[in-house]
Amino acid sequence: MRVNRLVSYGLLVGLSAVFLMPLAWLVSTSLKPVEQTMSLPPTWLPRAADGTIQPRWENYREALTSMGGQGAARVPFAVFLGNTLMVCVLGVIGAVLSNALVAYSFAKVKWPGRDKLFAVTLATMMVPFPVLMVPLYGVYRELGWIGTLTPLWAPAFFASAFNVFLMRQFFRTIPEELSEAARIDGCSEWQIFWQIILPLSKPVLAVVALFHFLWAWNDFMGPLLFLTRRNTLTLAVALQNFQSQAGGVQWHLLMAASAVVILPIIILFFFAQKTFIRGIATTGLKG
Repeated sequence: MRVNRLVSYGLLVGLSAVFLMPLAWLVSTSLKPVEQTMSLPPTWLPRAADGTIQPRWENYREALTSMGGQGAARVPFAVFLGNTLMVCVLGVIGAVLSNALVAYSFAKVKWPGRDKLFAVTLATMMVPFPVLMVPLYGVYRELGWIGTLTPLWAPAFFASAFNVFLMRQFFRTIPEELSEAARIDGCSEWQIFWQIILPLSKPVLAVVALFHFLWAWNDFMGPLLFLTRRNTLTLAVALQNFQSQAGGVQWHLLMAASAVVILPIIILFFFAQKTFIRGIATTGLKG
């Protein structure tokens, strides 16, 4: 038994090291001078001319300064960060509220055609985003949203099939007797939803919020399609522009900017991992 456990732990540590190698190489490259980023054989540690280890922390300052472009059209990194946080926060609020309302209707309220409509809702998950790009662009153009951040967070207020399914599975685990007792006491469906169901659903609400935050933070296609001005770009598109704005890729600066962009996601998941795992385990998706 002890041998099996050691073997299992050894495999887990080995696989973790394999998956962490790209991240380690990113951080290593971000601290090197440009001439060492493509050297052969490759070196893991940044070194000075005399061979001593000397990380170049100024790469991060230079990367964040250069990321916004040059001259009068330069945009500070804080603007890209603020745009991304605005999209993420508003999107999380919309995703949690709208998906919770729809999922409660499918899970706790009995009405004709409920199950059939739920099946249709799940079927929409098979429609890829490229199929919807042109009609969505036309709708947002008519609304005057093209060139603004609105197309990136407003759709979150209209629910999505996956999050509705996730929340519905969790709501179905809450005993129906609680809702029935509240109805006998004269509570409306809104009071049952707001005062009973939601307080008991914090794990799944946190999972949906985390899922949407991660998706919105990393979303590239939406901002690329709907944003037209540099001062409205999110970090994902700004990082892509930074990669292509110079004649050649400055790998040390690109890796430094990439490290800054992914750092909040790593911190967020580190602090929210217990809630995330607990929410997944109680939605009925664990097995």
